[in-house]
Amino acid sequence: MPELPDITVYIEALEQRVLGHVLERVRIAGPSLLRTAAPPIASAENQRVTGLRRLGKRIAIGLENDLWLVLHLMIAGRLHWKKKQDGGAITPDGRRILAAFDFDSGTLTLTEAGARKRASLHVVSGEAELAKLDPGGIDVLSAGRDRFAAVLTASNHTLKRALADPRSFSGIGNAYSDEILHEARLSPVALTQRLSSEEVTRLYDATRHTLTLWTEKLRAEAGQKFPEKVTAFRTGMAAHGRYGEPCPRCGAKIQRIRYASNETNYCARCQTGGKLLADRSLSRLLREDWPRSLEELEELRPGKGSG
Repeated sequence: MPELPDITVYIEALEQRVLGHVLERVRIAGPSLLRTAAPPIASAENQRVTGLRRLGKRIAIGLENDLWLVLHLMIAGRLHWKKKQDGGAITPDGRRILAAFDFDSGTLTLTEAGARKRASLHVVSGEAELAKLDPGGIDVLSAGRDRFAAVLTASNHTLKRALADPRSFSGIGNAYSDEILHEARLSPVALTQRLSSEEVTRLYDATRHTLTLWTEKLRAEAGQKFPEKVTAFRTGMAAHGRYGEPCPRCGAKIQRIRYASNETNYCARCQTGGKLLADRSLSRLLREDWPRSLEELEELRPGKGSG
């Protein structure tokens, strides 16, 4: 699932290509993509783009008639850009290409791999309706350490769950929570309310460092091109997706926890004092604290299922 670094770079690329340009036509073929009926999608056509914004892992495109198109790519959704002068029509087929947004400068397409289509498009009018789609998590890159600590310890969850909860922290998911916890040298199943002040500070610093580092890396990788290599598994990651490979810090093999459709990667030597996280008490903890899927966690809203 594209997270804060990926979404940031997507938005920067879109700003260069569609900001100030007219959205001439919207073509939707994915039957489950459009999640709202009013305002109608046709009311977005022939409107100029006035702004782009990140809402957690969502991309919001603002139009001059105060409409917002809000895209959530979920696990397998991706964006692609084709300049107008490149020629050749792009036709959404509903199987892989779910939608095409035709601007006077080119065409933005939304694709989604796999049979399960979870990507979504909402059309809303005004700031108040837009705010309802914001899960409410704080932006760690602009929040101070004390604000971070207050949100982190407001309830007692595992660190993995807390970091990836969109109601707590904006734009962090499965991949970058692994990287953050590896950087902070903290266990993914440590409980938030049992952390020392020093550990909270270490986690805060690691979160800001990791998100900034990877945003800069992805920005440099894309350059002036539209980002096409958007993936949760990046060369250079320390833990995520590296099960069985050596930890870049200590050389021990990266371990993993599997629960339902989720997977967490960690270094036992660096993060858990050498302990492998696989016993009955862990299984009970995961059942109580972790959702069964990334989609389930991502769909949480403020006040829903909190504790």
